[in-house]
Amino acid sequence: MTRLRSLPADPVDRTRLPLDEWRLVESRPGGDLGLMETLFSTANGYLGMRGTPAEGRDVHSHGTYLNGFHETWRINHAESAFGFARTGQTMISVPDSTVMKLYVDDEPLLLSIADLVEYERWIDFREGVLRRELIWRTPAGKRVKVSTSRLVSFTQRHLALMTLRVTMLDGSAPIAVSSQIINRQDITDDYGRGVDGAPITDTDDPRRATAFTHRVLEPLQNWHSERRMLLGYRVATSGMTLAVGADHSVESDAEVERLVETSEDRGRQVFRARLEEGGSLTVRKAVSYHSSRSVPHRELFDRCRRTLDRVRADGFEPQFQDQRDYLADFWERSDVQLPGRPVEQQTTRWCLFQLAQAAARSDQWGIPAKGLTGSGYEGHYFWDTEVYVVPFLTFTEPRWARNALRFRSNLLPKARERARELNQRGALFPWRTINGDEASAYYAAGTAQYHINADVAYAFAQYVDVTGDVDFQHRDGARVLTETARMWADLGFWRLTASGDASFHINGVTGPDEYTTVVNNNMFTNVMARHNLRRAARAVRELREADEDAYRVLQAELDLDELELEQWDACAEGMYVAKDDALGIHLQEDRFLEREVWDLSSTPDDVFPLLLNFHPLVIYRFQVLKQADVVLALFLRGSEFTAEEKRADFEYYDPITTGDSSLSAVVQSIMAAEVGHQKAALDYFRAGLFVDLGNLHGNTADGVHIASAGGVWNALVHGFGGMRHDQGRLSFDPRLPEDWPELSFPLTVRGSRIRVRLLREEIILTLVSGREFEVSVRGQNVLVTAAGTSVPLPDQGPVLDDAVLASPVGLGDQRADGSIMTSFVPKDPEDPWEYPALTDPDDIIEEA
Repeated sequence: MTRLRSLPADPVDRTRLPLDEWRLVESRPGGDLGLMETLFSTANGYLGMRGTPAEGRDVHSHGTYLNGFHETWRINHAESAFGFARTGQTMISVPDSTVMKLYVDDEPLLLSIADLVEYERWIDFREGVLRRELIWRTPAGKRVKVSTSRLVSFTQRHLALMTLRVTMLDGSAPIAVSSQIINRQDITDDYGRGVDGAPITDTDDPRRATAFTHRVLEPLQNWHSERRMLLGYRVATSGMTLAVGADHSVESDAEVERLVETSEDRGRQVFRARLEEGGSLTVRKAVSYHSSRSVPHRELFDRCRRTLDRVRADGFEPQFQDQRDYLADFWERSDVQLPGRPVEQQTTRWCLFQLAQAAARSDQWGIPAKGLTGSGYEGHYFWDTEVYVVPFLTFTEPRWARNALRFRSNLLPKARERARELNQRGALFPWRTINGDEASAYYAAGTAQYHINADVAYAFAQYVDVTGDVDFQHRDGARVLTETARMWADLGFWRLTASGDASFHINGVTGPDEYTTVVNNNMFTNVMARHNLRRAARAVRELREADEDAYRVLQAELDLDELELEQWDACAEGMYVAKDDALGIHLQEDRFLEREVWDLSSTPDDVFPLLLNFHPLVIYRFQVLKQADVVLALFLRGSEFTAEEKRADFEYYDPITTGDSSLSAVVQSIMAAEVGHQKAALDYFRAGLFVDLGNLHGNTADGVHIASAGGVWNALVHGFGGMRHDQGRLSFDPRLPEDWPELSFPLTVRGSRIRVRLLREEIILTLVSGREFEVSVRGQNVLVTAAGTSVPLPDQGPVLDDAVLASPVGLGDQRADGSIMTSFVPKDPEDPWEYPALTDPDDIIEEA
């Protein structure tokens, strides 16, 4: 993955986005509109608004989203089969309330053509408000100052607040502000483009959302008074209901005329005034969204009224103060500090802020892959949440983690249904979903990723270990762990060797690497399933000992036989994890080494990601990875492998990993740091850090890569901080990059919060609140106290030569069957690449 490890020192355009450690700032409008709209999105986990201008255009794609609010549609397979996913789900754009059009002398403010004397737009991560200030010289030569703000509330998740203030700096003019609510989901503009800005056509990019040709939001009612507008809808097929309401207030030293109207797909309130030089007009807009799976819209209207009534009574400023207080607490628990590294500091804080915007008020909905910042991946929830995001939440905001896991608990009935469809006992969580139904039409790289069960179980187990939330374990965790363990015990097969030893095999699955599908004994799947089985048996036994009545209820509810626990133990103990003795590596799957090696170093950059340029069958024939697979297992279950095994595995699989997935770089960074490839660790970290601010994958316009943002925290804390957590105990083996003077981060463990400060010569652990507890630093047990505990560090771990990562270890060696391992690049007959000259087979053998 060297192409992603050769980034410039700062891949962000600083002429447009100047550096500020606590803010994201835009110094001039324009550029890549889709990218800017995503980067300046505001959200709270339930409600999200893309960073489109208040004027409504020019834009790449409008988008206002509610977590879980979706349309369903029938998946039409060209050739169907039993058990294929039947119901597609797509997060839809709810009516857009961000529009506050401004006219001066009847001329509209349009950023793409406006004569702007000054311009700045920013989000301060400590405030959580999108602000913009500009001075516009109108076509008549008058200077007008325009200030706007947009807040999506963390404390009141159904609420957004917007302001627009217009000040005449010189001259006088008639002013008009048209504040609107627009159903863009079903209205197309004059150019025939869909409401999300994307042409209503099919796409070959599976990361993009489905467009609809039918009316999605069916209007139920519209209503208005002098200050308030309400619109109500029902989603055509899913049946979900929605209400959106807006209140307006206006302040001006001039007389203001107000006009208001609503229709099926639009609400509009217009303010007219004539401003003299020095005069101003301020419009404040409070908006509330409420949604439901089935509640009548009239009740949702009442909920909107109650939300808006509170704002009308209290005013805007208390809401802004609540936002600042909420984020102050968040940063106290979460801020990773990188003194002397302003570029990395800003981008890290932006990533952590995105995690708050995606998870804070998801409130037992899932966390979409793009959060609520865009329509990418159709708003689906993936296993990314449990592996990349929940660990951050568990160690910083346990209540948010609990909510994310409760979402999985609530999907358990649907997961049981899905397991039955696939002829399995227990439960099988969907690979991608919104409502609990599997939404992946391509089963080989979707449904076959059974590892989702083990990922969910891993997150449940880690949460309980870190927080000590035994109540959650007994009520939710035991059920999820039991049903997922049952699936593994039923899915696998026992095999006897010639010597009579028995081993447990799991066949026909796909691991995290989607370039290797439907294989036997995927290493990641087997290792994580083993952990799932062990933790399930342990959880049930602990429940039996702690609360016999609750245990009996669990037995009755799940028809649990105590012999199952012994079966799970046996399956875990006998789990087959293949290893090649010649190369000293674990096999990603049974026949992985039988494939030819894809020569990534000779592959042109413009054919990445491979999935958009090669048929899956071409990719499946090669040793080439979309993302870390074996390496991810080494991180998540690191205590089960030796240092030598980790190094051998990393050095084999790293050179054949494309990085086509945004999930990969951060994991490779963690393991590169641990085994000693320190330069590669830093390169990979930066490849993950700038995924969105640098738009490294070219699709940030579709939304923020939330899992990658979570991975940034993991890379800092687990990679460079060297923190591991196993069986309820913290340990540290740091790897501070050579040119970093310091790294500092907080952790919350069983109610106690500590701050870890890593310097080159020492690591200092300080108890901020809660009870003292022990941790391990490179094998030395130390007590963390309020006075601070310092442990000297003679070094920052081993330092290895990265030259070995240039190509796969073992090229030219013989496989077990006597064949020679070689590498090459498949050619596209329609592409003008030159084919290599034909070579005599005997020459190939002799050269090898």
